[in-house]
Amino acid sequence: MGGAMALTLAALAYPSMLGLSTVSSSQSRIIAQTQWGPLTEADRDFVVKVRAAGLWEYPLGQIGLQKGSTKGVKTASEHLVDGHAALDASCRKIAPMLNITLPNVASPQQVGFVNQLKGESGKQFDTDFANILRMTHGSIFNTIAKIRSTTKNSLVRALADQANDTVLDHITVMEKTGLVDFDQTIFNQTTPPKLPSSDLTPPAPPAGQPEVVLTPPPTATSTPLDLGALGGGTGGGTGAGLTPSPVPSAG
Repeated sequence: MGGAMALTLAALAYPSMLGLSTVSSSQSRIIAQTQWGPLTEADRDFVVKVRAAGLWEYPLGQIGLQKGSTKGVKTASEHLVDGHAALDASCRKIAPMLNITLPNVASPQQVGFVNQLKGESGKQFDTDFANILRMTHGSIFNTIAKIRSTTKNSLVRALADQANDTVLDHITVMEKTGLVDFDQTIFNQTTPPKLPSSDLTPPAPPAGQPEVVLTPPPTATSTPLDLGALGGGTGGGTGAGLTPSPVPSAG
């Protein structure tokens, strides 16, 4: 990959681009008490990040099914569509329960990246597709682990479990394409540039706008969270039936 592409890849590695730039210096600050446990800024941001990830990786999976020129890329594309449809359904289930506003479009930087791959084809598309998605999934993998190990909210914890399994699967299928440049990918993951928050933050949906739904494929194997199995009050909250305090929107 050339210098320009390497710079683009490095920019995409910045973790907050996966949904929301940091809105507070204290991500551990509790912003709501819910029956599923306290909700912190980091918890809220994580739910938005998972939603935003699907808003650009799901369409990239659809593009990969059309443009991919190898079996490995097409298989990886199938996994993207399948996995992110299920993750998105989980986000849309728990967001209203936690009073979290979800975006309907990805960040400007993410949208620009999707447009970039739309303009590529053949070997260039396959290679950039595999390397960019391997890197971005590698970046969010660390965020998932941190949330899973620190959250006291049982809904967020369940989403982190699902996200962990999905992202690990996507990392694996990208590697199986045989196109990943590990040296470049790891460098871009660990040396992200500083980007304007306006490029990293998806806009809040206009009032009354219908919620975007990522439709599962006919052969879907991934499933959304079973909220009935989670129960309430298991995360250290103040009891079932408590309505969460208003939470700032994602935008």
